[in-house]
Amino acid sequence: MPKLHTTAADLVAAARARIAEVETTDLIAAVNDPNTVIVDIRDIRERKKGFIPGSVHAPRGMLEFWVDPDSPYYRDVFGQDGKRYVLHCASGWRSALATAALNDMGFDAAHLREGFSDWVKQGGPVETPDD
Repeated sequence: MPKLHTTAADLVAAARARIAEVETTDLIAAVNDPNTVIVDIRDIRERKKGFIPGSVHAPRGMLEFWVDPDSPYYRDVFGQDGKRYVLHCASGWRSALATAALNDMGFDAAHLREGFSDWVKQGGPVETPDD
């Protein structure tokens, strides 16, 4: 395999240097804030194991298309004025890259710095599909 010029860790570090990051305790405190939209970008198989109550599921592979009003895949949840959008994945890597991409598109978003795994570790509320 050829040597990479940039590693995945490099991409994540570069994204984190230019995006807004939200600490787990701060997002736990805002979980019921109607002006905060928590966006779970994890794969559906991950989400089936548990998710943040009230979060919107937007798989990483569709996110940019769901946010873009000119896309045939656009979702109205991303067109709400005055809302704060906070993306999360399992550990904060995918959500950092996704947040950077959305910011590049002109969509204001932040991400949960340490991801869902830290959310669970810190005692944030979790629902499962059976709840």
